[in-house]
Amino acid sequence: MRKDNHVHVAFVGNPNCGKTTLFNAITGSKLKVANWPGVTVEKYEGNLQYEGYELKLVDTPGIYSLTSYTIEEKVTRRCVLDDDIEVIVNVVDASCLERNLYLTLQLLELGKPVILALNMMDIVKERGMEIDLHRLPEMLGDIPVVPVSAARRTGLDILMHAVVHHYEEGPKKDILDYGEEVEEKLSELEERMQSCYPNHSSIRWHAIKLLEDDEEVKKDHPLEVDALAEHSYEKVIARKKYEYIEKIMEEVLFYKDRKAASTDRIDKIMTHPVWGVPVFLCIMALVFFLTFFVGDFLKGGLEYALAVFSDLVRTGLEGLHVTGWMISLVVDGVIAGVGGILTFIPNIFILFLALAILEDSGYMARVAYVMDGIMGKVGLSGRAFLPMVLGFGCTVPAIMATRALETEHDRRRTTIVTPFMSCSARLPVYVLFSGMFFPRCAMLAAFSMYVIGMAAGILVAFVQHKLEKGRVNQSLMIELPEYKRPNARTIRTYVWNKLKDYLTKAGTTIFIASIIIWFILNFGVHGMVTDPSESFGAALGRFLVPVLKPAGLGLWQIAVALISGISAKEVVVSSFSVLFGVSNINSAAGMAAVIDNIRRFDPTFGGLNAFCLMLFCLLYVPCAATLATIKKESGSWKFTSAVMVFQIGLAWLVSVLVFQIGSIFL
Repeated sequence: MRKDNHVHVAFVGNPNCGKTTLFNAITGSKLKVANWPGVTVEKYEGNLQYEGYELKLVDTPGIYSLTSYTIEEKVTRRCVLDDDIEVIVNVVDASCLERNLYLTLQLLELGKPVILALNMMDIVKERGMEIDLHRLPEMLGDIPVVPVSAARRTGLDILMHAVVHHYEEGPKKDILDYGEEVEEKLSELEERMQSCYPNHSSIRWHAIKLLEDDEEVKKDHPLEVDALAEHSYEKVIARKKYEYIEKIMEEVLFYKDRKAASTDRIDKIMTHPVWGVPVFLCIMALVFFLTFFVGDFLKGGLEYALAVFSDLVRTGLEGLHVTGWMISLVVDGVIAGVGGILTFIPNIFILFLALAILEDSGYMARVAYVMDGIMGKVGLSGRAFLPMVLGFGCTVPAIMATRALETEHDRRRTTIVTPFMSCSARLPVYVLFSGMFFPRCAMLAAFSMYVIGMAAGILVAFVQHKLEKGRVNQSLMIELPEYKRPNARTIRTYVWNKLKDYLTKAGTTIFIASIIIWFILNFGVHGMVTDPSESFGAALGRFLVPVLKPAGLGLWQIAVALISGISAKEVVVSSFSVLFGVSNINSAAGMAAVIDNIRRFDPTFGGLNAFCLMLFCLLYVPCAATLATIKKESGSWKFTSAVMVFQIGLAWLVSVLVFQIGSIFL
């Protein structure tokens, strides 16, 4: 009998079990999908109409248990305990069933309907294993067990039918007996819970947590338990769970060792204590080889299209007798600024495609594992490297991913070093200046920025660690998922979302910044000017020239471009387009024109200056969106301001040292 046609359903599972991919497949949502823990750090919601029901689906962070240690566990635990959640879909990786079942047993004790979604059954078959789909549900209290494939979008209708049917039936019986001593204490605690909280929906689970001396449960549901729980029964209860899991595996899983996993063979190289880091650097070098050589090959068409479009717009506006300043604003301001950024789309596309393949294949988790030793020496666990790797895409979600770290101290330390990772917004800067001043080794010059950024982050963390007198951090505990063939749908979703963000930024932030830059370069104290050196922008730039000159950046145009880059790092490139009046800056002719214009003001400007400019863009203050995220995550303007001042100071110091020392030898 139906109770209500609005049903709240939570998707819960271990990291890397395919939970978010399954959620996306069912709801059609375009959420971030990655193959390491810590990416999904909040719950996401989607709606679905099914068999007369209005289903509200909630995707939660991946967790291993309902014990509240990390932020992910706290978020998920709060969600599943909420009375609004009426059904739980427990997504498990069928190829790692034993590890997944510990969370399953905890969820069953919540007293809510649970459906087990067996994902990745294709891997089970590939490894020559079999799961008894009749015996497994029996041993879990006759709950529905539905084989699904999130990647192939199979079994979804059956899963949703099970959700609706199981919601109507209600929760199943308890399946675990913890022994006479523990069960007697649980019975007494359940009676006390029932007496004090008669409408509570998770009586048994809370009684178990009280026996485990769970601080949050004791705080939220204070009961007198000293006589019953003179010590924590957490280990006893956990042991009973694992014993039952072993019994389940004996009865439902067959031929586990028939076929050796190829993952183990590959990991002998990928996670080798000596070769792991060189392999990672080689893979990233290959990524940037493809980003430059394939991307540069593809962008020629965009450069030609931009040049034609720019000429057509100029001709059309002149034919309409539009005033000269308006033509200059549209062509030299908007089209030059925004269009110059759009020509980098092929490079950005290749970078995102490569990172998406690495994530979805399961390799990125290995990177964190390999880097754990290095990170441990600087006072951070390998888990802190996950936001840093994520920073290669965008610093904003990377900062948000620091929530996966256990302490506020670790989150803030990781927040300080994560912006040193070269996000995709910096790539146009590297591509442009390495192409202009290092044409024979452009890829190497750009790749060096990524290596220097990682080295700078690790060095800063090391100095912090020493200043804190070697504070000890916990070692990394991370699941290394099975290697798998990347899913085309997941890759497409990831790349499209990233490109959409890039295009959105081009149409908003960079569009507005290009207009502002045009105005400050074409207006001065006496109104509109024909010579940009008399503009407000030139006055502002000249004010900063004495500060930047020791770093080889003594042009007022560079100062203005760097200031504008705080809005978004791509704006540095669009600013150069506007500042030097080059409409197609990424073309060979455009780059030659920029070099000629720069050397009209500074004949000595060369490769060393350009390298220092890239260094400054790498290390100085992150974009406005990142600063807003740091403020939101830390809750402190003081901390955010300290990060800004520190990074600007470090960028200036490093650039000055490199330029001054390099000038001696070059």
